[in-house]
Amino acid sequence: MITGSCLCGAVTYTANGTPGAPAACHCTQCRKQSGHVWASSYVEDDALEIKGAVRWFQSSDKAKRGFCPTCGAALFWKHDDESFTCFSTGSIDGPTDLQLRGHIHTATKGDYYTISANEPQRET
Repeated sequence: MITGSCLCGAVTYTANGTPGAPAACHCTQCRKQSGHVWASSYVEDDALEIKGAVRWFQSSDKAKRGFCPTCGAALFWKHDDESFTCFSTGSIDGPTDLQLRGHIHTATKGDYYTISANEPQRET
């Protein structure tokens, strides 16, 4: 079980079970949302309990992003056709015991940083 929250504490969540290994996403939307790179893990929808008001933004024709309407913290990403929800690894309370599985959407990463060639990468 993992617990997490936004910056102000108005939104909290519990991810039950074993979450999927997190990935660092370098797509333009994630960079604009987070200010750099968005890293997230995921659990099945029925294993995620969210408390507090989450504002959802339909960021594409396929997915939406959830954030705290009070402090603006980016917390969730949800594909419309999938049965899981991603949650920000940066919002996890305490140690995570998770290991980054790699980097995704590296074809659109920012030009101001590099990713080690030793780390798994996927362009899309």
